[in-house]
Amino acid sequence: MKFKGGYTGKVMRINLSTREYKIQELKDNEIELLLGGRGLAAKLYYDEIQPEIDPFDSENKLIFMTGPLTGVGLPSTTKFQLSTKSPETGGYLCSNCGGDFGPQLKRAGFDGLIIEGVAKHWTHITLKDNEVSFGDATQWQELSSIKTLERLKEEIDEPRSAGLSIGPAAERLVRISFINVDSRAFGRGGAGAVLGSKRLKGIAIKGTGSIPVADPERVKQIWKDAVKDLRTSRANHTKYGTPQYIEVINELGCMPTRNFQTTYFEGADDVNAHAMKARYYTKNYHCFNCSVGCGMINEVKEGPFAGTRARTEYETIALLGPNCGVKDFGAIVAANQLCDELGIDTMSGGNLVALTMELFERGLITKKDTDGIEARFGSSKAMVEILRLIGERKGIGDLLAEGIKGVLIKHPEWSPYILSVKGMPFAAYDPRGFYGNALTYGTSSRGACHNVGGWTIRDELQSGKYDRWALEGKGRLVKQIQDNRGYIDSLGICTVVRGSMDFRDDPQSDVMEAVTGYGFTPDLMEIGARVYNLERMILNREGVRRQNDQLPERIVKEKVPSGPIKGKFLTREMYNEMLDEYYRERGWDQDGIPTEETLKKLKLKDLLA
Repeated sequence: MKFKGGYTGKVMRINLSTREYKIQELKDNEIELLLGGRGLAAKLYYDEIQPEIDPFDSENKLIFMTGPLTGVGLPSTTKFQLSTKSPETGGYLCSNCGGDFGPQLKRAGFDGLIIEGVAKHWTHITLKDNEVSFGDATQWQELSSIKTLERLKEEIDEPRSAGLSIGPAAERLVRISFINVDSRAFGRGGAGAVLGSKRLKGIAIKGTGSIPVADPERVKQIWKDAVKDLRTSRANHTKYGTPQYIEVINELGCMPTRNFQTTYFEGADDVNAHAMKARYYTKNYHCFNCSVGCGMINEVKEGPFAGTRARTEYETIALLGPNCGVKDFGAIVAANQLCDELGIDTMSGGNLVALTMELFERGLITKKDTDGIEARFGSSKAMVEILRLIGERKGIGDLLAEGIKGVLIKHPEWSPYILSVKGMPFAAYDPRGFYGNALTYGTSSRGACHNVGGWTIRDELQSGKYDRWALEGKGRLVKQIQDNRGYIDSLGICTVVRGSMDFRDDPQSDVMEAVTGYGFTPDLMEIGARVYNLERMILNREGVRRQNDQLPERIVKEKVPSGPIKGKFLTREMYNEMLDEYYRERGWDQDGIPTEETLKKLKLKDLLA
């Protein structure tokens, strides 16, 4: 390899059908153009997962890929990426996760891991450096994702090992199942159900090697400077974690409330970060190499949910709380723990519960459908029990377990109450409160997502740099944020710490040179754009066009009925004005397809030839 550090240049490929494994080499030119992580995972998906493949076909694969910074001695180098065909949306899925698995994979000597085929019976895998062993997991069926991780650690019997696992929901092919990675998660898109379809209960990994860097002394100094910066720049993340956003998002009138019927929750004081710290907080959770520790571990000390414990993030609180009309933080913690045990995504789960509650209150479903549950907004008990029905595929839970897209296919008459794009339910922000957010949902590579789509909150709601009600300029803003995220996800670091190492829209630091010995820095934003356009080519190949970038009925037809932004609206015409600008900025035609000139400019024609 031409790179002096950051990469191993190797990918481990494991076939569950034949129980064979082999090692393949990465290509230098692909690394130069796509960096690693999300970029290289997308390239492998493009090459190996054709559009006609169903998520549960044996030909579907799980492609895990680290970045050049994964596992390196810098802040929060914990991230690695996954690409697969999504059971939830039926299309391309990219997802990123923390935990120790990515760093251990790199220490084992691999930049990536590909899982293919289907096991004959329930199986677990142990990977020690370059040695792979297969174990019988038949007796592990119905174990929670948490208990499965414990079993995996016992099997590998190595200090500081890592693991990933699924829970019983994935065994039942619940399409919103996640993959538990050392208590972090590949959450959205249902990747856990792909593992379930392959009868793979989990993987344990231990690497004993080291990760080379080009300039060790410079890397140490960058580490020291970054940690010093993070003490002040991310102090609120250490104190409150992501729940810090509950209060501000609610006060600005952007909080999804009662299935996005309105945008302000009157009970927010009971579920915000201050309430959390006062009554439920126990300790901070730190990812690999992270000095920030933004994970908030909470425990319920009294009441009907006493003894439950979970790491509650903003998205989980907002979508299981205000969006379900629930102001009992203890119930949210209990629901979070239940989701962790069953192995289901709290975001999609929260959306499905909220939909059920609205359908119930409108008389479109009854107690007969809900196994006797009085599924009304505000009911903590109903919220928890509906999640249980989903995980167990019982009653209406069997329908909801098909995901929001599956529900819509079976009940198109419910479309006025369904909030999703490309089969992915909304994140915990109402786009009628800041219009750039509408574009992030519409144009995200994996459906309605605030991360891959572009987190415009800082620019539209916090800094005042952009007028949140303006249409002009939002296409450029969203493209810029998406391109930044494209290269960040390919590096292998957490987005929370990127500013401490100057990974901005105009990066100037020498981090990449210190780690890899190669001059990536001036090209990082172009690499991000290349990654995003490669993903768009995948989506186009799978049938995605302009019509698939549109927002659901509620957002473009209903004014906000109450709260701080009462009367605000976003019409389809207004949205399409922003979408036109976005397509122009991207170099896509009016149907959302990259032009030949764009593909040539980004060197994608040659890369994919």
